[in-house]
Amino acid sequence: MWMGGYSLLNLIGLLIQAIFIENFLLVNFLGMCTYLACSNKLKTANGLGIAVVFVLTVSGIINWFVHRFVTGPNALSWLSAFGLDTTGINLGFLEFLLFISIIAGFTQILEIIIERFSPALYMSLGLYLPLIAVNCAILGACLFAVTRDYPFFPNFIYVLGSALGWWLAIALIAAIRERLATADVVPALRGMGITFIMSGLMSMAFMGFTGIKLANPSPPVGPEQPFPLMKEETIGTQQTQETKGTQKISR
Repeated sequence: MWMGGYSLLNLIGLLIQAIFIENFLLVNFLGMCTYLACSNKLKTANGLGIAVVFVLTVSGIINWFVHRFVTGPNALSWLSAFGLDTTGINLGFLEFLLFISIIAGFTQILEIIIERFSPALYMSLGLYLPLIAVNCAILGACLFAVTRDYPFFPNFIYVLGSALGWWLAIALIAAIRERLATADVVPALRGMGITFIMSGLMSMAFMGFTGIKLANPSPPVGPEQPFPLMKEETIGTQQTQETKGTQKISR
């Protein structure tokens, strides 16, 4: 439930995989609207990236508990300790609604905090801060983690890595766009055109990691069997020799 077959090395691999190999923006292309709209300045991109990290990490943890104990298959079996028979009850149809509600709730809390302590960032983000509630990258990361049936700590590492990967992508494109603002770009490609081109090049670079699997859980530990193939070959050779000897004796 908490770690499953994952070791500390698997968790580090899962973090690297979520940030670079399966980057939600540049590999899965989720959360593109705020990525394109709020990446004009690096400061604004960093503020939005931190907000996404907070919302996605906390929402991912709570949504894991919701799936495990409320909406998942046989999730209500823990109520049997209170004498309640939940056989046949499946609340899976509520999963999307509960996930989105949790994400929206934490987005509202974050909006209040940013407005209170950083009015300049609040004004620069504008409409796109409350739109974090419907950012498909956040809901997608929660659903990906549930679909892959991660235990608690791998789920936490996965949603954290997905959020950091999203922040990394928007910070990279914001830094590039700041340099492009003073560059000699073809007039027809200025603005969103060159942004799409740079996003495509970044995506191609990140997709170069596709196929690398760093997060496979460790196999169960069993009795040590040194050189199993040599052992099987030796047994097979001995059986063949015994068969030939028996045939000679019978002749």
